[in-house]
Amino acid sequence: MDLNAVIDSAVSAPAASASDYKGLSNVATTNACKLCTPLGATLAFKGVEGAVSFLHGSQGCATYMRRYIISHFREPMDIASSSLGEKNAIYGGGPNLKKGLLNAMQKYGAGVIGVATTCLTETIGDDVARLLTEFREEFKDLPLAELVHVSTPSYSGTHMDGFHGAVKALVDQLCPGSRENAAPANSRVNLFSGMVSPADIRHLKEIFRGFGVEAIVLPDYSETLDAPALLEYENIPSGGTSVADIRAMSGARASVELGRAISTQDTAGTSLNERFGTPLFRLGLPMGIRETDALFATLKSITGVDTPRDLLLERGRYIDSLVDGHKYVSGLKAVVYGEEDLCIGLTSFLAEIGVHPVLVATGARNRNLSAHIEAACGSVLREMPPHLRPIIREGADFFDIVEEAKTLAPDLLVGHSKGQRAAREWNIPLLRVGFPIHDRFGGQRLLHLGYRGAQALFDRLVNLVLEKKQNDSDIGYGYL
Repeated sequence: MDLNAVIDSAVSAPAASASDYKGLSNVATTNACKLCTPLGATLAFKGVEGAVSFLHGSQGCATYMRRYIISHFREPMDIASSSLGEKNAIYGGGPNLKKGLLNAMQKYGAGVIGVATTCLTETIGDDVARLLTEFREEFKDLPLAELVHVSTPSYSGTHMDGFHGAVKALVDQLCPGSRENAAPANSRVNLFSGMVSPADIRHLKEIFRGFGVEAIVLPDYSETLDAPALLEYENIPSGGTSVADIRAMSGARASVELGRAISTQDTAGTSLNERFGTPLFRLGLPMGIRETDALFATLKSITGVDTPRDLLLERGRYIDSLVDGHKYVSGLKAVVYGEEDLCIGLTSFLAEIGVHPVLVATGARNRNLSAHIEAACGSVLREMPPHLRPIIREGADFFDIVEEAKTLAPDLLVGHSKGQRAAREWNIPLLRVGFPIHDRFGGQRLLHLGYRGAQALFDRLVNLVLEKKQNDSDIGYGYL
């Protein structure tokens, strides 16, 4: 073939039109509605006592994740790294991994090191399980930390996949075996809460105590990522689930796992159920009345204890606020985006208070989101007029979300900080929930779960609507 003819043909070809790019986002990402897989794993490892998160990959990956996590939680976030370069991409990262593990144990005094892989190490084919076996053998004369590893290449999932994968790895590798060598039976209940806020974890533990049972929460970063001010810096923040408690999970009376979207996945809860026979209760995130009622009914079935009076009072106060505030939000149209289970919980919450979620979008794929949302919302969603029932999008890109939302004329956005530009352009409120929240203060202390969390969300939402009405008015309205 004549090279000059090929060049002439390319130069003379007509310019591309907008229609030529239609569907481009189906094969390329413009602005992902998700974060990278190992980021979720580092958050999960942060909820283990004495643990250090370790990325087997380039230094840039650790820097990016630290920046995202620190700006949301406003806490130090150390992430160790094997710091691979071009040479390691050719010859393998084993030596760097082993040296990095020794450094982490020496400098931090880590009792547990959670090793998450990255795109680079997965692509070059590093066998991390084998490398860690070699490491234990080579340095068996040293007091080694517990080593837990999880495969988390970003091209295979989202930060939620990394989070749930790390939690399962902790249970599988720190609580191995089967019924024959289970831990002694105990009265506690395992709680796999999912990627919720430190405030949510604290409230869940309070709820379990109200039912007379202690929860073993994994992961528990309610202190490590929302710590008090200290006079002296701690290399590894106090708090987190101890290794002893993780090993005791095999003897717990039951496991409660929050998240509808993980119902078809192998998780920490299914692992304990299959290997030790630990009864497993899978529920949605308890957001709003229906889903919180389901959690409380489950706890009653496990413990035999009725819902405590103080929690019933919270339910009653929340219902009273719905009576007072429904006139401000009823009939509004909302676009919801973020992690899949958060989207399910938020859609249920919004439908209960009379807001129409017209578009629900997540970056995750193959989560059966439509069915889970319908199950969480019950008859509320089915009774909506067909034209107001939500459009459900999985594997969504923010470019697609914004383009589709423009045609729906939403009254508000519900999601994390990445919706700020669209909310500003359309002059509508943004109810900030989930992770990450970079442009407001206190994201780690936002409460979403339980009746108390629903109350906090409802108050914030109503006040956002009232504030917009005031700001858009020439007279300002002194009373609303």
